[in-house]
Formats: sequence, structure tokens, C-alpha cells
Amino acid sequence: MRSLRWAGLLALYVGAQAVGLALADPFRSAGLSSTGNPQSPTAPIAIILIIIIAPLFILLLARRRGGVAALRQLILLAIGGALYITLTATIGVLWPAQYLLPPTAAEVVVAPSLILGAAFSAVLYLALLMEPQWYVVDLAGFLAAGALVAILGISFAILPAFILLLALMVYDAIAVYRTKHMVSLADVVTEMKLPILMVMPDSLGYDYTSAPPLAEQRTQPVEDRSALFMGLGDVVIPGTLVVSAFVWLPSVPAWLGVGGGLWVAVGTMLGSLVGYAVLMRIVLRGNPQAGLPFLNGGAIAGYALTYVLVFHSIALGLTGAL
Repeated sequence: MRSLRWAGLLALYVGAQAVGLALADPFRSAGLSSTGNPQSPTAPIAIILIIIIAPLFILLLARRRGGVAALRQLILLAIGGALYITLTATIGVLWPAQYLLPPTAAEVVVAPSLILGAAFSAVLYLALLMEPQWYVVDLAGFLAAGALVAILGISFAILPAFILLLALMVYDAIAVYRTKHMVSLADVVTEMKLPILMVMPDSLGYDYTSAPPLAEQRTQPVEDRSALFMGLGDVVIPGTLVVSAFVWLPSVPAWLGVGGGLWVAVGTMLGSLVGYAVLMRIVLRGNPQAGLPFLNGGAIAGYALTYVLVFHSIALGLTGAL
């Protein structure tokens, strides 16, 4: 199974972005955009700042005595709350019904989405708290990634999405190759066993709770390592442009009954998969790599090529019009 670990990460990568595409229109109709003006070039600034500041805060707190344990509890609570919000929204879109409980005179209305969202998020929270095995971490990460891809994609039109991807691919390269604090962050997150990294082990019986620190695993040849890892951001950030293309580009012209926006979204995903293939080839040599330069770069290239083929324009939709 060792040779198939990259395929498992690929399935999580493609699957989360496919979920984001499926949720995009329902989320947009439900008004779940995180920005008031998706066309504004400044719209992604808050997200960029959070992504830059949060790792520094985590690393600073992790250096204090008891900091890792406190951080784990804090981040788990945040993840549990985020899962509740995203799962409730997702279930509410798929099952929007509300029911009047007896006696009807009391006029007590219950929405299944609230109950199911609370139940699923509570179960995942408790599983992550008590027994954070790799499949629990991957399930929580997958669900969060799918919803985040949809929310960010409907929140940022093409130009802001480009700015987000370009800014974060530069930041990721600096944080991994120059300052190296992203490498240190991966060590801390692996120790806390949180769904900020997706895990693909070499066997189903892999015990993530007793896995050695990531820093220790990096001293081993890749073929001897028990698992491969991918950051959740490596799934979400390129997926943002995939969903943005689907939501914000015109559906005409259409090929084979498929709208132009969806064609460009698929081309964007295929471009990111080319970047994924190059990234995995380098990762399997054994050194930590910045994922976003490859994944975002591939997504942008795939978007540009498909856009020109579909819309016969070099404007790339960056002005909000063809």
C-alpha cells in the first residue's frame, strides 16, 4: 500500500474540491458568502492575514510550558464550532425542511439540520479529543475542506481569487524554504493530531496516536516512513479558484451541454493536478516542500488555458466581464 499513499491523498484532494463544487450554488443561494463585495480586490486580505498570523501565534504558544496541550484544546474547540457551522449549513441546504413538534399549539419548530449538524460535529469533536486516529482526522479535514472550498469560492470572484492564490503561493514558499516556520508548524500540528494535516498511512492499521514526531520521520527514507501528509490549505486554496470559476464565469458558451464556467473549473482542477503530480514526485525524494507554489501555479495555468479555449479571450475574466 506504500506506493498508493499518494493516490489516497489525491482522492482526498479531488473529493474535497468536488464537494465544494457541489455545494457552491446551494451555499450561494443560502447567502453563505463571507464577504460583502466578492469583486473587490481587497476582499481576500483578511484571509491572507489570518493565514500568516495564525501559524506564528501557534508556534509562539507551543513554546510555552503546557502550551501544546492548551493549544490542542483551543484549536479543537474552534474546529468543533467550525464543523457545527459548516455541517449545519450543508445539511440545511440539502434538507431545508422544518417540522412543528407536538403539541402544535406550542408552535415549537425544529430543523433537522440543527440536530444533525450538532450531533455529527459533537461526535467528530469527541473522536478527535479521545482517539484521533488518522481516519478521524481525515474525515474531519475532508468535511471542513469541502465546505471551506465552497464558501471561499463564492466569496471571491476571479480577480480576488487570483490575488489570494498568488499571495499565498509566495508566502508558502517563503515560509517553507526561507523562514522554515511552516515546517516547524507541521511538527507541532502532527504532535497535536489535528485535522489541519491530512494523513495517508501505509496500512489501515496505522496508529496515528502513537506515531513518532514528524521531525523524526523526516530523518527516514521516504519508503520507510509510515505515512504521507498534506496540509489542509493545500486542498482549500487552489480549490477556491475552481469554485470561483464555476460560480463567477458565464455558463455560455456551452460545450456538450456543459456550461463554460464549469469547463474552466474542471480545467483549473486538472491544472492543479498537474502541479500535484510534480509536487508528489519531489516530495517522494524525502524533503519537505511548499505545496501551494505547485498546486496554485498549476491551478492558475489550467484556468488560463481553459478560459482562453472556452471564451476565446485573454482577459481571463479578471475584470468581471468577458
